[in-house]
Amino acid sequence: MSTLTRRSLLRTSLAVAAAGTFARPYIANAQAKTASLWIAQGFVPEEDTAAKKLVADYLKQSGNTIDLSIVPFAPLRDKEVSAVTSGVVPDMMEWADNVFGPAQSWAGRLEDVSAIVDTQKAQFSKDALAGAYYYNNVEKTRAYYGVPWKVASVPFHIWISLVEKSGYKISELPGTWSKFIDFFKPMQQKLQAQGMRHTYSYGWEISTVGVDPVNTFNAFMIAHGGKNIFTPDGKFHPRGPHVKEAVAKAMGQLASFLKDHYIPPSAVNWNDADDNNAFHSKLCVVDFDGTISTELALIHNKAEYDDILTHTIPNDDAGRPIPAQIGGPGVVIPKGAKNAEVAREFLEYAIQPEVLSGYLKGGLGRWAIPMPEFAKNDPWWGHNPDPHLSTYFEETLWGPTMPVYEAFSPAIGQINAEHVFQLGIAAVASHGASPEAAAEKALTRIGEIFAKYPIKTA
Repeated sequence: MSTLTRRSLLRTSLAVAAAGTFARPYIANAQAKTASLWIAQGFVPEEDTAAKKLVADYLKQSGNTIDLSIVPFAPLRDKEVSAVTSGVVPDMMEWADNVFGPAQSWAGRLEDVSAIVDTQKAQFSKDALAGAYYYNNVEKTRAYYGVPWKVASVPFHIWISLVEKSGYKISELPGTWSKFIDFFKPMQQKLQAQGMRHTYSYGWEISTVGVDPVNTFNAFMIAHGGKNIFTPDGKFHPRGPHVKEAVAKAMGQLASFLKDHYIPPSAVNWNDADDNNAFHSKLCVVDFDGTISTELALIHNKAEYDDILTHTIPNDDAGRPIPAQIGGPGVVIPKGAKNAEVAREFLEYAIQPEVLSGYLKGGLGRWAIPMPEFAKNDPWWGHNPDPHLSTYFEETLWGPTMPVYEAFSPAIGQINAEHVFQLGIAAVASHGASPEAAAEKALTRIGEIFAKYPIKTA
């Protein structure tokens, strides 16, 4: 005789949904329990409202309570590291950046959540799965130590009115990388001549603070052919085809904008939100920034919202598609979680396509659902009339895309923390180093970091 448990009932409802008929899971719960969840505060209020609704809906279905803590994303990073280091942990944590999961799985501090991921594995995109597939240096193996539930890409954000004010047309935008980037360069002089003395062409993040400068450099490097500098097996390829050349080109291109004053001088000290603020203040014509928080911050100001063009990554200089890197928050269950069973049930509930879709729609689509085939068949995702959302979803969900590098090895987290590539940009821009010399120095340092994180491969 089989015993019917809360967990088996949940799995039964999941099977019904997989068969094509969605039914919200009812979890018979005679002894309701509470699990704690930490997530990052949204960049728009609707995100937090949607998170509260998600846990409230789960309570109605299960009788279990989720003790939800919403924390600004920068403090959340510190709080999570402190928790897993001390052993005083919540039951679930949404990782606040892409380096947290790989670093903590390496140290053996996270639960294997492969069974949760398996309930929707066929729905998840390969890039979302790759972003949660970490190496455990204690077990000497990879597994899913994170549950994907949000994804994003990094599009361009362009003020249409500033392009036109400078005498150009959006319809003239080139379709290849260097021509696209250079298209905005002459606009600065024309706008400043009209009295906009503090407006610059670009809002690139090139500082040694935060994660946005990492995203910016990666895009420039990939555009120049350096995609395979790091590979999913956790290996570093400094002598791979085009790698050093791509690193040098990216450093040289970004440094030239700084040297020639096409970026606000304060950009050398910007944190992750500062380029958003600069863009909103019209201190730059074009920015490159992850998610569409830039646009959604203005959603209640229709004139300005409609004045922004969200633009996908163009082709490379040879006309070939450039993949956008896809990453985003997922959820981990730390070792020592007191109510891990409830955490597992909640996550199995939350990542059902209809449930997850409702949650992310409630957040206005700032994060895309990591389920491209499901999204394609839902008009809100697949045919959204809002041009910002439709462009963003196209880049994020239907490619071309590739995973973020961070999941491949915890070494990449240390590279990001040291801002190895950004220090190279500074050396070229401010200290007279050649791009080739700066690239060689960066690659040497990266090799030293990777030596600390040997990953066993089959």
